[in-house]
Amino acid sequence: MEDGFSSYSSLYDTSSLLQFCNDDSASATSSMEVTDRIASLEQRVQMQDDEIQLLKSALADVVRRLNLSEEQQAMGSRRGPTKDPTKMRKSPSADSSFGQSARPMIATLPVRPTVNNGTVLPKKGSSTLPSPAGSGSRKDASPATNKRILSLSTVRRANSNEHVGTLTRKDSGDSKGNRTRAGSTGSNSSGKRSDSKQRDPVFNAGMRRVTHCKEEGYVKMFLKGRPVTMFMPKDQVESYSLEARGELPSNKLKLDWVYGYRGRDCRSNLYLLPTGETVYFIASVVVLFNVDEQLQRHYTGHTDDIKCLAVHPDKITIATGQVAGTSSDGKLAPHVRVWDSVSLNTLQVLGTGFFDRALVCLAFSKSNGGNTLCVVDDSNDHVLSVWDWQREERLAEAKCSNESVFAADFHPTDSNVVVTCGKSHLYFWTLEKGLLVKKQGLFEKQEKPKFVLCVTFAENGDAITGDSSGNILVWGKGTNRISRVIQGAHEGSIFAVCMLRNGTLVSGGKDRRLVSWDGSYQQIQTVEVLESFGPIRTIAEGRGETVLIGTTKNFVLQGSLDGDFIPITQGHTDELWGLAVHPWKPQFLSCGYDRQVCLWDSSTHQLIWTKTLEDTAQSAGFHPSGAVVAVGTQTGRWLVLDTDSKDLVTVHTDGNEQLSVMRYGPDGNFLAIGSHDNYIYIYAVAENGRKYSRVGKCSGHSSFITHLDWSVDSQYLVSNSGDYEILYWIPSVCKQVVSAETTRDIEWFTQTCTLGFQVFGLWPDGSDGTDINAACRSNSKTLLVTGDDFGKVHLFSYPCSQFRAPSHIYRGHSSHVTNVSFLYDDSYLVSTGGKDMSVLQWRIV
Repeated sequence: MEDGFSSYSSLYDTSSLLQFCNDDSASATSSMEVTDRIASLEQRVQMQDDEIQLLKSALADVVRRLNLSEEQQAMGSRRGPTKDPTKMRKSPSADSSFGQSARPMIATLPVRPTVNNGTVLPKKGSSTLPSPAGSGSRKDASPATNKRILSLSTVRRANSNEHVGTLTRKDSGDSKGNRTRAGSTGSNSSGKRSDSKQRDPVFNAGMRRVTHCKEEGYVKMFLKGRPVTMFMPKDQVESYSLEARGELPSNKLKLDWVYGYRGRDCRSNLYLLPTGETVYFIASVVVLFNVDEQLQRHYTGHTDDIKCLAVHPDKITIATGQVAGTSSDGKLAPHVRVWDSVSLNTLQVLGTGFFDRALVCLAFSKSNGGNTLCVVDDSNDHVLSVWDWQREERLAEAKCSNESVFAADFHPTDSNVVVTCGKSHLYFWTLEKGLLVKKQGLFEKQEKPKFVLCVTFAENGDAITGDSSGNILVWGKGTNRISRVIQGAHEGSIFAVCMLRNGTLVSGGKDRRLVSWDGSYQQIQTVEVLESFGPIRTIAEGRGETVLIGTTKNFVLQGSLDGDFIPITQGHTDELWGLAVHPWKPQFLSCGYDRQVCLWDSSTHQLIWTKTLEDTAQSAGFHPSGAVVAVGTQTGRWLVLDTDSKDLVTVHTDGNEQLSVMRYGPDGNFLAIGSHDNYIYIYAVAENGRKYSRVGKCSGHSSFITHLDWSVDSQYLVSNSGDYEILYWIPSVCKQVVSAETTRDIEWFTQTCTLGFQVFGLWPDGSDGTDINAACRSNSKTLLVTGDDFGKVHLFSYPCSQFRAPSHIYRGHSSHVTNVSFLYDDSYLVSTGGKDMSVLQWRIV
């Protein structure tokens, strides 16, 4: 017993843990401050947790080797030796007493479900598949009662020269510096280190550790203390070097088209420029869309969600404000960017370090040539500030309101007057000698609305507001009193009011009605937009008699006051996850939590059709024929839709958890469905994707399924899971393949799995294993693209099998990038944003 635990201590240096255990600084008798004691305790708990995680990983590795040894021994006794026994690698776990002695110790420890990454090694040179019934199972192991407890230090990989390096972790706030655990070194079959063999390199990167075992032909990476072993093809075993540097791809991406508009929770973000371009934003991209020529340009200077937009009186200069954000490099400060809409060059960046949380309102002054800019941030006090933007000088600031602020604008004839409105308030501000003096709007006999939602100005200088009671109020120029009331102008809240050049006032709101009013505030006419478009959020004047409307369902509509409105831009209205590309047409399908399934044409940038589901959608995949597409939901239901007519072909249910992956085999005869219940459901497919019969389910993962890929011949399936497992399957019989010799040379039809030898270089330094949401290999097999949690799209060379592989990085999304995919001909790449609800189309150049 003592020998066993002394050997275990040689594997892991526990001196740092013992030091903390003997440290009395956190006790009640300590002289340290309470906060310091708490911090010390938290640090101690974290270190203990890390020690336990490494122990669990080691135990999981032990169990895998024992299982394989037992399976191989059982097969050998049934089939006899397949090769000369003298040439076989001797496994230390082949001794049955050795295998049995492991069970009592493991049974007493509260280990989590073990991680099986397909790393179990068969006998050298053997390609025989072990019995699937025995793979990964420990239930039939007979307990040992007469053997000593297993010494972990005796569990060595025979004939292996793998070198396991140290794992270094930066402890934030730890004045004692980093702590280091000593690892163990591999051994040869005699249990002694072979000094004549050169050690393979080890790289450390934050929580990642990468080792290379040349003799066995694998690379091992650790994510959050869990080993992920990835076997390389046989033809690379001799030539591969972990120290080699990866190359940047010769191709690059250029943002070609942005699908979507942010109208759900933003206001006053739609304008027409003299160039004929409509300007609006979604995610962290400002879109300049020429509807007539069907061309888009993009301003991509922002680093996170854009929340507000203002156009200068010169109709060329534009100001946009963004929220505070986070990136892999740290926090991003909210700020205002002033830029040129012709050259797309940034002119000024204002307020970095001054604003809090986000910017909610922006407006340029009108009477002094647009020299000043007023800004309201989203801090608790919603600070109003006025800037000389060309000098980057803040002229004045004041606390606006503890409640929400919805609009702010300069008076058209007095650049020293600003009007703000929001929840329970309307304020008239005057800039005097560097101070903002506030006057509150007096509602007097008029019932005070809960929200004053929008403000504009008449030609004579009167302020006009719309509120949550459906009333339009006119405020006399230079006063804070009501001069005119249009009672019940709308049913429900009025979200937008706009004064046209000809003096006509246009209002719109929750009732989806667009109402025009003459100079004496008499109603001229009313137009109601379709219910599918949603309530009117913002109104802008278009060319001639046209009007532009932004809606809360993220449509941009164009029409006239006496005609119909048609969408010129539309998008999703909730978190977006599902993406599938057509196998031979320039089309792709997107779906998400808004229950909308949308089929897009990437050439015309038009929506082909949309269909509303009963459940929120999570994933999608096209049949190889392109005739049908399967859509997985969050409830376990999945549907098959006809691609041309969007008609429902069939509906099935597997489990009651979300279906993360829908993937047809290349020959179209099978459909694999990855679920959050840890199973992969396999269906036989007939009649060109119109008939389905369940084959079974692949069981073996200990966490939810994240990615699936089929082999070129449709005979094998590889899967990744939430706890970093890599498993291989024969889907036609739902059996797991545990032989590395069988799987290492399989050619995969797609590469969407984020774990594997050909792609492990995509993982960034310090990754915790959840940073990369999606990956996709180009059809030419030369490029690899990934989407991460920081709104970035990365373009790598493929194969991406070198540690710290370099990549081109592209911004545009402001939320986690949930999916990426190349079109069938590699002409474009499509990426989807999660909470930013955007779909970005990139040209490969």
